[in-house]
This record gives sequence, structure tokens and C-alpha cells, in this order.
Amino acid sequence: MAPSATSTPNTERPPPPKHSLPLIDISPFLTLPAQATSKNTPQDCTASLSRACRTHGFFYLTNHGVPAELTDRVIDLAREFFTKVPIEEKRAIRRRDVGDGVGDGARGYQVIGDNVTQGKRDWHEAIDWYRPMNEGEASFGKEADDGKDVRNGGISKQRMPPFELLRGVNLWPSKPAEFYNVYQVYVQKMFELGTAVLGAMGEALELEDPETFVKATRESFWVMRAIGYPPLPHKSSTNASNGIAHYGEDVDEGISCGEHSDYGCLTLLLADSTKGALQVRDWESGDWINADPIEGALVVNIGDMMQKWTGGRWKSTKHRVLHRGENFRVSVPFFLEPDWDVKVGNLFAEKDGNANGIDTELLYGEYLTAKVSGNFG
Repeated sequence: MAPSATSTPNTERPPPPKHSLPLIDISPFLTLPAQATSKNTPQDCTASLSRACRTHGFFYLTNHGVPAELTDRVIDLAREFFTKVPIEEKRAIRRRDVGDGVGDGARGYQVIGDNVTQGKRDWHEAIDWYRPMNEGEASFGKEADDGKDVRNGGISKQRMPPFELLRGVNLWPSKPAEFYNVYQVYVQKMFELGTAVLGAMGEALELEDPETFVKATRESFWVMRAIGYPPLPHKSSTNASNGIAHYGEDVDEGISCGEHSDYGCLTLLLADSTKGALQVRDWESGDWINADPIEGALVVNIGDMMQKWTGGRWKSTKHRVLHRGENFRVSVPFFLEPDWDVKVGNLFAEKDGNANGIDTELLYGEYLTAKVSGNFG
């Protein structure tokens, strides 16, 4: 368990204090009707963005122009999948290891306990999708083994399994029936919104080319997850009898998703109304801050690549999920990442000098592959 400001022997630690993260009105960088109701200027936005990324690495994004009808439906469909679809049907699109059928070690459904963070199994189930390797490539549906019920076309003759790590095809549930179509719309909306935020970030950093981040993500190797969080168990009493998870003593810590930072540029998080679950580590005190949802806003944070690009001026903040409530929590994070073959290095290296090697470039695809290879138990 991560350290707390106080410690109470033999009792559950008190919840973290409630604080607010900064609010960023992104409307000046959007060509949307939201602009008409906002008095914010581009300068207001970039100044607020710069402060938020220097002091928190997390913020609420408001006036983002994504319709509530769409965000509500995205959450509702994820909840329906996790809570109503039988486990046998979920397993039909399960994540598989490389060499196992259509598995690429990353894409697909994960049962509770599949995900591992810092050596501990996370108490959530999820579906992971990544950018298709080829434009218009087939995505398997329910019958992933033989390619039946394909969501958007036939199986590419050039792209038959076995697949390398991360280089397979996306697996989509056949139920609820609307799932695939709604989520395709949402992916496009998130890509467009994330691109606008990255453009504003380039302005906030006063880069010589403010479009630097936008150009590095034109073919973003994006990631999207739908995550279902049942209430945390009180003790490690779970067994395999329900066909859902295999657990050992490592669940005693009670972690829905362990402490981590995100890999890429930018994370746009859509979550239901559950409070007290997502927690962000405060840079100065080391305490945990509740990042409770605000109606109509997305929670946004910067990732490891943005920290590297900015030479540490902006930091990729650690965060975790502890869902101790009684409800079933649902969230859908969209990770806007660099292109697979983009080199990432300190954009301020000439000014900074070689500070702890932070100006050493890396290739994003290689970095991501190394990270994902340790994600599952």
C-alpha cells in the first residue's frame, strides 16, 4: 500500500482529504457551439493549462463539446456488458497470449485479476482496444476463434494469426448490439478532442512549432479501455469457483487498480458518478487527492511521454483506484499516444543540457511493447 500522511495501527487508514483539481475550459481551441457560451480566451486556456500541468499533471476538462448523449451511452453500454453479459460470452473475446489463436497479448477482455500493477493483481475486469494496425482492418466479434461475426469486414489475408505482441486485431463484444458502432463514434470524438488539447499544450509550452505534439500523433497508437470495478472484497476470499478469477494473498492489499503513471501523451477519462475511487498523488505532500467526477467534465492527465518531451517541466502523475463503495463502478479511459514509430526526447534539451539522461530519445513503439509485456499475470 502506498504511504499515507498518517497511520492508524490495526485499523483501516482514513480516506484521503478532498481537494479539487484545476478546471480547464478547452472551448477556445474547438470549433464547436460551446465557444459561443464561453468567455475564455486562448490565452486564458493556455495559462491555466500550463499551471495545471506544472502543479498537478491532472485536471478537469470542461466545455469539451462531446455530447452528453454519447458519453452517457458509452458508460451505459460498458455497464451492461460487465453486469449482464454471461462470463462465457465475455470469454469469447478474451485477451490471449501471443500464439494462442488471434491473441496478441494485449487486445481483448480480461477477467478480474488478469491485470497486474507493481506485482499485485488488480480488482477489475476490462476490455482493451488499440489502434488497428491497418486502415479498415477487420475486428473480430463474438466468434474470435474462426473469424465469424466480424464487426467490420472480412479477415485480411495479409493479417492472419499468429500475431506479434500488440499487433493483432481488436475484439469487440456482440452484446450489447450497439456497442461497436457507438464506441467507434466515441473513438473519433476522443481523437479530435485530444488533438485539440495537444495543440493547446504546444501553445502553453511556447514551442517553436506549437503543432509538435499534433504532428507526432497524427497516426496515434491510441488505446481505449472499458473497465468494470466491482466493490473491493474485505479479504482475499475469492476463488475460481465462479469462473472469474484466481487469487492469492496479493489481493489483501485491496487495490482496484494499483498506483501507476500512464505511458503516453494524454489520457481522457470518462467515468460514472462514483466518488472516492480515483485518487491522484499530490506532488508536494505525497497525500492522495480524490479526483471525483464532475458532471459534464472529463478527467485528463498527462503521461510519461509528455514528461519526457517537456524535460520534466510537466510530470506524469501517479494515480490509483480504490473502489470501496457498494456499487459497480465503470470508466472508459482513452489514451492518446504518439505514433508507433515516433522518437520521443526532451524538446528543451539544448537549454537543459543532459539532466540525468532525460534528453535520451526513445522509440515509442518499443517503449510501449516493453511496458505491456509486464501487464498481465
